[in-house]
Amino acid sequence: MAATPLTTHVLDTSTGAPAAGMAVTLHRLGDGSGSDGGGARPALLSSTRTNGDGRVAAAELVPPTVAGGWSAGTYRLRFATGAYYAPAPCFYPHADVVFTVADAGAHYHVPLILSPFGYSTYRGS
Repeated sequence: MAATPLTTHVLDTSTGAPAAGMAVTLHRLGDGSGSDGGGARPALLSSTRTNGDGRVAAAELVPPTVAGGWSAGTYRLRFATGAYYAPAPCFYPHADVVFTVADAGAHYHVPLILSPFGYSTYRGS
């Protein structure tokens, strides 16, 4: 397994700065078989906040208790965009990024670029 299997970085294009203090949760949705886990409730793996640079420390996103069980499957990062922008208006109350981990030994970087009215993501390096 990679030393840091999952990292994220959030940039706010409306301010041109990192999105510091945004709540981020990680859920496991399924086993990677192409299903959503058979309708099973998503399993919360971690709940944390971005730091001053808009990043989440890898050990907070995938804590050691989870890292040992990090495996191929479908995961969701949920970014609390509405709470981050409040009290200003925000079209999306949260941004869900659902992704597939095919190789549990690889590193996955999931950046999020956002504004109050849109967001974009990609698989980073």
